Amino acid sequence: MAKPQQQSQGEKKMSLIGDSNEAFPAIVEELVGRTGKFGEVTQVKARILQGPDRGKVMRRNVKGPIRIKDVLMLRETQIEARRLRTRVGRGGFA
Repeated sequence: MAKPQQQSQGEKKMSLIGDSNEAFPAIVEELVGRTGKFGEVTQVKARILQGPDRGKVMRRNVKGPIRIKDVLMLRETQIEARRLRTRVGRGGFA
C-alpha cells in the first residue's frame, strides 16, 4: 500500500488561500482614465460575473487595449485599484 504524501508548508498555504488557477470573469462597464508613467495603463470599472463576489463593481488597472463590454479574467477579486487623482493646473476647474 502506498502512503499518502504529506503536503509541504507552501502547498498548505496555497490550499488555504484557494486554487491559484481559478479565474473569475468580469465585464468592463466604464473606462475611468489613463495611468502609469507613460499612460500605458487604463483604469476601468468592472462588474464581476461569477464567484463569491458576484455582482461587485470594482476598479482595476488594465494594461493593453481595452473597450467597454470586454471580459476580463481576474485571478483575485479582493484587491481594488486606487482611485485616480486629477491634477488641476493654475486656473483650472475639476
